[in-house]
Amino acid sequence: MFGRMRDDLTTTIGEIRDAGLYKSERVISSPQNASISVAAGNEVLNFCANNYLGLADHPEVIAAARDALDRWGFGMASVRFICGTQQIHKDLEDALSNFLGQQDTILYSSCFDANGGLFETLLSAEDAVISDELNHASIIDGIRLSKAKRYRYKNRDMADLEAQLKDAAGARYRLIATDGVFSMDGYVAPLDEICDLAERYDALVMVDDSHAVGFVGPDGAGTPSLFGVQDRIDILTGTLGKALGGASGGYVSARREIVELLRQRSRPYLFSNSLAPSVTAASLKALQLIADSTELRDQLTANTKLFRTKMTEAGFDILPGDHPISPVMIGDAAEAGRLAEKLLELGVYVIAFSYPVVPHGKARIRTQLSSAHSTEDIERVVAAFIEARAALA
Repeated sequence: MFGRMRDDLTTTIGEIRDAGLYKSERVISSPQNASISVAAGNEVLNFCANNYLGLADHPEVIAAARDALDRWGFGMASVRFICGTQQIHKDLEDALSNFLGQQDTILYSSCFDANGGLFETLLSAEDAVISDELNHASIIDGIRLSKAKRYRYKNRDMADLEAQLKDAAGARYRLIATDGVFSMDGYVAPLDEICDLAERYDALVMVDDSHAVGFVGPDGAGTPSLFGVQDRIDILTGTLGKALGGASGGYVSARREIVELLRQRSRPYLFSNSLAPSVTAASLKALQLIADSTELRDQLTANTKLFRTKMTEAGFDILPGDHPISPVMIGDAAEAGRLAEKLLELGVYVIAFSYPVVPHGKARIRTQLSSAHSTEDIERVVAAFIEARAALA
């Protein structure tokens, strides 16, 4: 049987290559940082990681992880409700609740699992989910696992959201689901307007804030903080694998009763091992560093503004905004791939994004800034983009 399947798989993979959509995994041979070493031994500037605050290789975060290994061990070898809960798991949940302004928090092995275990636990066939069309794949897959009726509204289009809410009027519960920041564009969801509509039509609001928590908003608590709507958000999901240390883990931070039910019935929580003690302790340290100083957030803001300004002045098409995700729009997938390869030759590590990650005809180089980047790093990257464009013209 596999012989026939192998032929089909080989054909499909060939078609992906021919279309310029094949995704190669480059091997790095150093810790995650503003500069990294690749397998060939070259050191390159890293402008595509989600290491927004430079905490993935921060000495205090590493020390916290190392100390946790000595005190708490390597792994729990169990799920939370059997014998997999340590005090540091409860400490991190409490710290996240306080930081995010929510009543309670539950940890997952990833935000993908958090979103995957959310909707089917809370909603039934009597209910409806109204989801932004550009939501992350984990939200889409999580909604598919539930029996709730599905509605989709155009990206950040409040008129369309209102129309979908009206269409879902017969549902027992209506839940609006949105990313806080849309990862391919760097656009921010208008949470104040979303909350207004939710209150007008008696709906719940769920936000995945993975690309905002830690650095967006006056206190770094994410898009609800940015819009001043923390008390109006019912469910907040996010990751520990980006700005908050960059390892793994996710969470749902929400109304107390929602979290309590998730602990009883959310399948990815009930049937997955507890978060590793070292990751848990390091994430606690990352939250402390964010709370103690605005220095990293301030540097990230300055770096983002400098890069966006210089790239725009150089004639590149950057999607508007002020988020560290700064997509350089190319259009053609093959051209974007060639540009990324040329930039690697010039010492800049970036990745081309194309279909199915983004729509056909909207391929891009999704550059991402970090507080770990220096002014010289940014100027060097802009110069490399200019050189690569000229070489491929």
